[in-house]
Amino acid sequence: MTTTDTPPAPATPSAPAVPAPRRRGATVRVRRASARILATLARSVAIFVPVFLVATFVTFALRSLSGLSPARIQLGEDATPEAIARIEAQWGLNRPFLVQYGDWLTGVLHGQLGTSWVNGADISTLIGLGLGVSLSVAVFALVIGVVAGFVLGTVAALRRTTWTDRAITGFVTVISVMPAFVVGIVLVAVFAVGLHLFPSAGYVPAAQGIGPWLAHITLPAVALSFDVVADVARQLRTSLVAAYGENYVTGAVVRGLSSRRIFFGHVLRNGLGPALATLGLKFPALVGASVVTEWIFGLQGFGRFANDSAQAGDVPAVQGVLVVSIVLVVTFNLIVNLVLARVTPAARRGV
Repeated sequence: MTTTDTPPAPATPSAPAVPAPRRRGATVRVRRASARILATLARSVAIFVPVFLVATFVTFALRSLSGLSPARIQLGEDATPEAIARIEAQWGLNRPFLVQYGDWLTGVLHGQLGTSWVNGADISTLIGLGLGVSLSVAVFALVIGVVAGFVLGTVAALRRTTWTDRAITGFVTVISVMPAFVVGIVLVAVFAVGLHLFPSAGYVPAAQGIGPWLAHITLPAVALSFDVVADVARQLRTSLVAAYGENYVTGAVVRGLSSRRIFFGHVLRNGLGPALATLGLKFPALVGASVVTEWIFGLQGFGRFANDSAQAGDVPAVQGVLVVSIVLVVTFNLIVNLVLARVTPAARRGV
């Protein structure tokens, strides 16, 4: 009896295995990226805590030395000592200074910024109403400044030493010295009163429509963006021109790489850092510089609230503004540092 051998079944092709060194390399890169992020967060916290404590403590100390009191705001200068003592006791101002500061700091950690001396309203609510307006204008101004500054700085660097470079340099020099309130008045006169393209004043929340919201914040954002455009364009042009003179660019040219690949792969990535770093200072400056612009365009924003509170002697409101300002500065600088750590080769190497 003859037996027939069954041929072996064909082996099922399997997916090629990823080499172990490659997997280990990817793991190391992920760990290094996580370490950079954690180090950036740790540095931000290390900066935030002492700055916050010192700034708020100094504010409390100045309030005690100035003699400001809710009793004098509510009762006037002719109030009797007994009436002043009664009002201050209601506000807890008769307690030791450190006890008052500790209670306020505990409330801040729970998200409570206190009560206004002027109208008794919740300061967190008042700041929230104005902060939405100012952040809308400041963020839009930052977007305009970054986009326009990036385009102008890049074109000037690519056309360096030509008439285009000189024209852009002259233009950004002129707009850098133009005050925001002057630009705002001109914009209102031309585009609101003359051409009727934008409203001259007021604010509409984004929840009521993106179109009306953009229409009301465009002119104030453009007025605030000039300084950002100038700084970003100048910083970017300078760093890109410097990057073109580095040895790694010369080596890329010798290897025959295209000009596009050299620009995006080497020049831009190495020259972008200083321009991004300037944004860490520009965003808080935009929020702070919006006081005059908000008056021109009739906006009840964060800057105007801070100015009104300081003039009225509303110390709790000023302290609330200080807390929010510190948080804004630290948060935005943290975002900028994280972006820098991601896009710039020097930050990746830990330089």
